[in-house]
Amino acid sequence: MSEFIALSLPPMLIGTLAAMACALPGNFLLLRRQSLIGDAISHTVLPGIVVAFLLTGSLAALPMMLGAAAAALLAVVLIELIRRFGRVEPGAAMGVVFTTMFAAGVLLLEQTDTASVHLDVEHALYGNLESLIWLDGFVPGALTDPQALATLPPELTRMALTLAVIALALWIFWRPLALATFDNGFAQSLGLPVTTLSLGLVVCAAMAAVAAFDAVGSIIVIAMFICPPASARLMTNDLKHQIAWSLAFAALSATLGYVLAGYGPLWLGAEASVSAAGMIATVSGLILGGTALAGPHRKA
Repeated sequence: MSEFIALSLPPMLIGTLAAMACALPGNFLLLRRQSLIGDAISHTVLPGIVVAFLLTGSLAALPMMLGAAAAALLAVVLIELIRRFGRVEPGAAMGVVFTTMFAAGVLLLEQTDTASVHLDVEHALYGNLESLIWLDGFVPGALTDPQALATLPPELTRMALTLAVIALALWIFWRPLALATFDNGFAQSLGLPVTTLSLGLVVCAAMAAVAAFDAVGSIIVIAMFICPPASARLMTNDLKHQIAWSLAFAALSATLGYVLAGYGPLWLGAEASVSAAGMIATVSGLILGGTALAGPHRKA
């Protein structure tokens, strides 16, 4: 039991919290046909993280978050500039910006000595979920020991706070955000600040992506922005129920994916585990495939 608490429970919780934090704004992005924004943000934070490390020489959470947030903000500005002045379709503008910025981040990683501190292309794609263990979890009674709890991976606290902030923001602005999502013109006629609401939604998505990027990598972030909300949409036409379904699917993907990544190959006779990030994203895709085949609202 202590082995599970120390080696498996923290990464499973971090992965679950990250998945749920991305799924919450992902529901509204999906209904607005803007799911690619989450994809774009998850890619564009990479050069910001690299630049922050090069400037500070530290992998501490604050400079990494500030660098990633600055890169996400720059991406949003560039997308809007390209869309307006280049008269380019929004999806194409997002595609150009996030591929260019992600490629720039990869080039920076390859040309600088960051691999020695576990900041490389593989880390950016897959994260470091398997390494987020809790050594004090081997101590008997660790779950009730304040000193042991203080040594939990900081990513766990960060993701819990991020999820709480995003959930609180969506709860506060639920009615105007839902109205603007389903009928933007009507919401605007009522005097609602639809532009501000849209920007706030993007900020929530950026917050989730930035907080989750270091721990779980871009693969899980992209998958969780899209797959759980899309699966939930095939289960119900009610927004509140969709949110609940998406959170359940996100938690299931993270938990089941992590277990299958660690033990699935062993059950099949293989000698090594596989990437947790890859398996979590795969499970989320399989859930989406299942709801597409059998979901009650797949033809709605």
